[in-house]
Amino acid sequence: MNEQTTKLTRIRALLDDANVDALWLRQASSFAWATRGHSSYINTASSTGAASLLVTRDAQYVITTNIEEPRLAAEEGLAAAGWQFATAPWYAGGDALADLTTGMRLGADGCAPGAVDLSGEVSRLRTNLLPEEGARFRELGQLCAAGMDEAIRNVKPGLHEQEIAGLLAGAVQRRGVQPIVVLIATDERIFKYRHPLPGDKRLDKYAMLVLCGRRQGLVASVTRLVHFGPLSDELKRKQEAVAKVDAAFIYGTRPNVTLGDIFAQAQATYAATGFADEWKLHHQGGPAAYEPREYLGLPGGQDEVREGMVLAWNPSITGTKMEDTILVGPTGNEILTAISGWPTIPVAIGGGVIERPAILVVE
Repeated sequence: MNEQTTKLTRIRALLDDANVDALWLRQASSFAWATRGHSSYINTASSTGAASLLVTRDAQYVITTNIEEPRLAAEEGLAAAGWQFATAPWYAGGDALADLTTGMRLGADGCAPGAVDLSGEVSRLRTNLLPEEGARFRELGQLCAAGMDEAIRNVKPGLHEQEIAGLLAGAVQRRGVQPIVVLIATDERIFKYRHPLPGDKRLDKYAMLVLCGRRQGLVASVTRLVHFGPLSDELKRKQEAVAKVDAAFIYGTRPNVTLGDIFAQAQATYAATGFADEWKLHHQGGPAAYEPREYLGLPGGQDEVREGMVLAWNPSITGTKMEDTILVGPTGNEILTAISGWPTIPVAIGGGVIERPAILVVE
């Protein structure tokens, strides 16, 4: 089966499992997943697009307006891919979804009136990546890494955070990657906030750049830090500790291991390095696919890792952080967002060594 046929088969298996007759996919992430990476969004700040999908047991529809149909049918190739269009004039009323689902029990990838919320089930479908998606993820990771490397090496003291954000966003957008999350902190803000939206503060010595980049629907995440002048003893200690935690996450992420067991290993490493409670201050990441995190790794989580799954762990200790996107392979994990030539911290674990990204020090 080709990729789309496989996904439609999986959707229809979910219809049986959930005892519904049709699945309505409103989220831009679900649209991209079901259509092999095509785009329904116009407003990138919205999680829902200007078109949605409806899959029944014997048909599949794109529900949209006359504004979007030409692009979706031709440029996105959905008509040739076998999607039927339920199109209404943008100025007209009517409810195509209701017309198509009369008498049906409806499921949806979120909360919707009259529908069964199957958002969790759909998220887990999205994480069950096919080899073709793994290949696209590999390309995306390399583009995000190259964009991050270009941007951070052009950061200079005196730039304000909005300028640094512009460097990062521009570097990835030029490579065909949409920067859907860009977080920037400098100096003391790195120690204060885990999700630092870029502001007007000017860089003195220390900057953190965080990126979630989207291409063909898939999202890769990467964080890097740069420091001008020697690191303090505190930062040295913290980056070595967070490297050990990050290595524990990566080493533990193997097929058939639960997210809860991986999390427990990381918690133990936090404690062993002297930072037992730091994990409570920010989520630690989890499986990625068509959202930056489809769902989070949590203590006691029973979801199991599968070969071919992509995850992005992001451990942090106040003032430093590590984040890369990894692909779970048959014999080991591939770091998709690794930056060639970046300084690393070697962490001995499980009889081997995992290299984790150090703070880039510019003397």
